Amino acid sequence: MDMNEIKEIFFQECEEQLAELESGLLKMNDGDRDPETVNAVFRAVHSIKGGAGAFGLDDLVAFAHVFETTLDCVRSNKLEPTQDVLKVMLKSADVLADLTNAARDGGSVDESRSRGLVKELEALANGELPSPSALAEAPTPKAAAKPVAKAAPAAAAPAPKPTDDSGFQPVPFSFDDFGGESDAGSAMPAYEVIFKPRYELYSKGNDATLLLRDLSRLGEMTIYCNSDALPGLDELDPEGAYFFWNVTIKTDKGEDAIRTVFEFAEWDCELTVKPVEDARAEATSNDELPMVPVPFDLSILDEAGAAEDVSGAAAADTAAAVAAAETASNVTQMAAAAARVEKKESAAAAAAAASAAAAQNNAAGAGQTIRVDLDRVDRLINLVGELVINQAMLSQSVIENDTTGTSSINMGLEELQQLTREIQDSVMAIRAQPVKPVFQRMSRIVREIADMTGKSIRLITEGENTEVDKTVIDKLAEPLTHMIRNAVDHGIETPEKRAAAGKNTEGTVRLTAKHRSGRILIELADDGAGINREKVRQKAIDNDLIPADSNLSDEEIDNLIFLPGFSTADKISDISGRGVGMDVVKRSIQALGGRINITSKPGHGSVFTMSLPLTLAVLDGMVVTVAGQTLVVPLTAIVETLQPEASAIHSFGANHRLISIRNSFCPLVDVGRILNFRATQANPVEGVALLVESEGGGQRALMVDAIQGQRQVVIKSLEANYTHVPGIAAATILGDGRVALILDVDAVVGASRGQSLKAEMSLAAVG
Repeated sequence: MDMNEIKEIFFQECEEQLAELESGLLKMNDGDRDPETVNAVFRAVHSIKGGAGAFGLDDLVAFAHVFETTLDCVRSNKLEPTQDVLKVMLKSADVLADLTNAARDGGSVDESRSRGLVKELEALANGELPSPSALAEAPTPKAAAKPVAKAAPAAAAPAPKPTDDSGFQPVPFSFDDFGGESDAGSAMPAYEVIFKPRYELYSKGNDATLLLRDLSRLGEMTIYCNSDALPGLDELDPEGAYFFWNVTIKTDKGEDAIRTVFEFAEWDCELTVKPVEDARAEATSNDELPMVPVPFDLSILDEAGAAEDVSGAAAADTAAAVAAAETASNVTQMAAAAARVEKKESAAAAAAAASAAAAQNNAAGAGQTIRVDLDRVDRLINLVGELVINQAMLSQSVIENDTTGTSSINMGLEELQQLTREIQDSVMAIRAQPVKPVFQRMSRIVREIADMTGKSIRLITEGENTEVDKTVIDKLAEPLTHMIRNAVDHGIETPEKRAAAGKNTEGTVRLTAKHRSGRILIELADDGAGINREKVRQKAIDNDLIPADSNLSDEEIDNLIFLPGFSTADKISDISGRGVGMDVVKRSIQALGGRINITSKPGHGSVFTMSLPLTLAVLDGMVVTVAGQTLVVPLTAIVETLQPEASAIHSFGANHRLISIRNSFCPLVDVGRILNFRATQANPVEGVALLVESEGGGQRALMVDAIQGQRQVVIKSLEANYTHVPGIAAATILGDGRVALILDVDAVVGASRGQSLKAEMSLAAVG
C-alpha cells in the first residue's frame, strides 16, 4: 500500500469521524449529557487531529487542537454545554469539515470565519465569551492554535548550532531548570514521564517519536533515552522495542493532558506519569542513579516531518529516522530505524493506525467490516444482473422444449432460480446504506441558511437508519439541498411574523425516511406559512408560464413551483431568486425513477413527499401485453389483478370509464390508448385490469390485454442507451432476448387525469 492509498484511507476515516462529531453535537444540542456522547465527540476531533499531524496538515491540526481543548473543558465539566456553546461547536465542526475537504481536494477555507471561531473557542475554554473586537482581531487558526514549546529565558545560553546537515539541534538540559527558583518558569508544574513502548506499538504502525513530538507541544521538556536493553547486532530484532524514554516536562495542562497524548498507544506501552517531586523522592528512596541525558530534538519531526506532505516524503522519513539514531549515538538504533523505514512504518501509517484504533474504540462490539472499492461492487452487480438474464433465457428455452414439466432439468432450473435470487438479494444488500450521511449533511445547510436569513430553525430527522441503494443516496444530496434551502428561505417565516401569528419563534423542519411497499419515502415538512397559491399563480402568469385564464386546482398551483425559471422571491439573493431550484429537484427525482408530491396548508406549512425505488438495478414486475407490445409493470405498484365483467363497467363523459370494485368506483385507464399504441379504446371485458396505487394520484385500474407472468427483471436505463420516452421508466431484457419497456405507473396515472404525457412531464400536475 503506497502513501497515497494510506492518505485516502485517512480521509475516508475523517468522513466517519466528522459524521460522528456532528451526530454527537446534535445529540448534546437536544439535551443529551451522557458522558459517552461527550467522549465520542472529543475522540472524533482528537483522531482527526492526530492523523492530520502525521500528514503535516498544519491548518487542520491547529484548528482541531483549539476545538479539542474546548471539548476537553466540556468533558471535564469545566464548561457547561449550553445552546450558545453548542452553536459555536456546530459551526466549528463545519469549519473542521471544510479544512478536511481542502486538505483532500485542494482549495481554501474562509480564514476570517475560522479565525473568529478560533477566538470564540479559546474564549469558551477560558470561561468567557469573546467580544466583537476580539473576533475582528483574531489571528489565523494556524497562528492562534498551534501549541509551541515555551521560549527559553533571556539569560539562557544560545542553543548550539547544528552539527550536521540534518538540521539536528540538541536540547540543552540542566537539573536547575526544574529545581531552582530563579527561573521565570519555575512556578510551572513539572512531571516525569516514563514511556516504554512494546513491540506491538510499532507493529501497528505507531511511531514513538511522533508521540514524543506531540508531548513536546504541551510545554518545555527534556528527554532521556535508555538503551540498556539493546542487544548486540547478531541478536537484534528489527521489529523489537529496546529503548524507553524518561521525559521531564513543564506544563500547566495537567497530568490528564499528558496521558491523552498516549491515548491510542496506552495498550501497547508502559506509561508512568508523576509530578517531578514525587518521582525524585521515589528515586532517592530506591537509591537510583539518574540516567545519562541524551539530547533528542523533536523539531526535526515537528517542522520537517509535519510541514511536508508525507505522500512524497520517503526520503524525509529516512533522514528523520537516521537523525534520531545518530542522536542516540548507536549504530544498532540506526539499523532498527532503517528496518522500520523499509517496513513503511511512517507517519502516515501512524495516522491510519490511530484512526483505526479510534474507530475500533468507538465501535466496540460492532461487526467486522471491510472496505471495498465501489467500482468492484458495481461490477459484481452488473455480473449478477447478467446472470439473472441468462437464467431467465435458459428457463425460457427449457419451457419451450420440454412439455413434461417434471424433468430433472426443470428441477435444477428451479434451484438455479432460487440461488440466483439469493445471490441477487445478497449483492444488493452490499450496496444498501442508511440515509444518515445525507441527512446529517442537511443539518449544516439549515444552520447556514438560518444564519443568512436571521431565522431560528430546528431540524428534526427521523428514520436515519432507513437503507437504500448507494446510487440513490449519492443522487439524493442535490435535490434535498435545494428543498432544504427552499423550506428555510421561503417556507419558514421570520421570528417576528411567527410571533405575530401566535407560533413559536423557532421554526421546525422535519426530514423523515421510511420504507413503504418496496420503495423509500422521504418527507420534508416545515411548519411555516405554506404556499401562497394566489402569489404562485400570479407569478406563473407574469412569467408567461401559464395562460391568464387557466383554471387550476390547488394541487396544480402548488406544482407550478417545479416549472423551470419559476421563483416567488421578490429579489435575487445568494439563497434564491433565480428560479433554478425546484425544477432541478423534479428532474433529479424523476431521473431516479421517483416522484415528488406536495401537500400544503396555508398558515400551517408544507410537506414534500419523494417516493424513490430502493434500488436502480432490479425490480419485481408483472409482464403484460398491450396492443402487441410487451410491458413490465412494477409489482410494488400493483394492489390486485382482476377480470372485468360487463356489469362492472360504467361510462361517464365522452371518453371516461369507471370500474366497480367492491361497492366503490375506480377510474379505468387504457394503457394502450395512453401510450398511443392504438387509436381507439379497447374493450375492458376482453382484457385484464391491474389495480394500482400511485403517489398523489390515488388508485386507478390499468387495462392491459393479458398477463404473461411475474418476474424479476434487470433495469436498463432507457435515457442512457436511447432517449427519454414519456410514460416509460426504463427497459429490460426478457428471457427470450426481447427488450421490454418498464411502465412508469405514476406518469400514466397522471396522464389519465386529463393531460398528455408530455404535459404531465413538464407541468408535473401530480406527484
